[in-house]
Amino acid sequence: MSEHNALNLIAGYSEAFAAKLALEQSGSDFQEVRGDVAGSVVQLHPKRLALQVAEIIEDTPSTRTLRLVAVDGHPLPPFQAGQYINLFVEIDGVRTARPYAMSSSPLQRMHYDLTVKRAQGGFVSNYLLDRVSVGQRLSSSGPMGTFHHNPLFHGDDLVFLAGGSGSAPARSILLNILERGLPQRFHMIYVNSHVDDVIYADELRELAAQHENFTLSEVISRPPAGYSGRSGRLNRAMLQELLGDIGDKMFYICGPTPFNDSCMALLGELGVARRRIRVEANGAPKTPHQQTGWPAGVSLDDEVTITVQGRGSFRSTVGEPLLNALERNGYFVENACRSGECSLCRVKLTSGEVFNPQEAHLRKSDRDFGWIYSCVAFPVGDIEVLL
Repeated sequence: MSEHNALNLIAGYSEAFAAKLALEQSGSDFQEVRGDVAGSVVQLHPKRLALQVAEIIEDTPSTRTLRLVAVDGHPLPPFQAGQYINLFVEIDGVRTARPYAMSSSPLQRMHYDLTVKRAQGGFVSNYLLDRVSVGQRLSSSGPMGTFHHNPLFHGDDLVFLAGGSGSAPARSILLNILERGLPQRFHMIYVNSHVDDVIYADELRELAAQHENFTLSEVISRPPAGYSGRSGRLNRAMLQELLGDIGDKMFYICGPTPFNDSCMALLGELGVARRRIRVEANGAPKTPHQQTGWPAGVSLDDEVTITVQGRGSFRSTVGEPLLNALERNGYFVENACRSGECSLCRVKLTSGEVFNPQEAHLRKSDRDFGWIYSCVAFPVGDIEVLL
């Protein structure tokens, strides 16, 4: 097949090529289409979205879904089922952001649903749940992230291990499969602490009853007296019973960090290849001092001085991620994933030492030239950084 014939297989190529020929024959200098490509890219991959809260949906006592629409009323950028946006907020003078996965279907372009579960001591989650109201305007990044369903490469037998609000991207993937009539089988193993914590409970149970290719397995780790469903911690025996033959299943894992780590270990025990497992990153580690390489004698409660070159200094603690400390003291750093993957929050370490946990996916060039990812960097002594 010739190169030209191969290109004709690309959606829209033939039309674009014909339009190009027509413009050439008319003697155009293409001024009339200048900027169209850049405009299209901005629409699909905007740096910022201006959003407004159209509705607040009560899911559980600890969870709400914020339905966000574009301020200008236009359709929102497309996204892959499972992706997130980074929501920017200002709370009592502190500018910060948090990534939230869209829980709505990618086919729904007039709104994004963000499902927010209250985190103990959560700075942003408590703000979104307690202080945000309908009509309020918010800002976000465009859709991003590599944790999403790929119907071309992930096969037809999908298993999603969801813990708590980890059901948000699972719901998006599920709705995408069902609404598009895709052939994939989707098994959601959904673990919650209490029976009243189950987000989308009625909807998920109804969809499981209606669709043969969707299986829902619920597990309650702290059941009430007399509970008759599956209960306790997810373990190897339970997982083996639910999964049956592993075959070519593709696994997705999303939940609190301890849940993710436990699921990874269990799947490893069952012989699942690492390439068949996709894990959603979930923020900086809560216990970095338990990882290999943590310096001896350093406590998470130790105080350190952080100096921003040419701009000032402040005090923080070893256990506070550098990005959080910078934001708390009025220094904004561009960020997105807050999990050590996207590299947007990187800053240059000019003196001192930080601990880079296993979550920090630093490139060799970053290490060679002193760049660190501030969202997962922990200062283990006094440091100076260049923003």
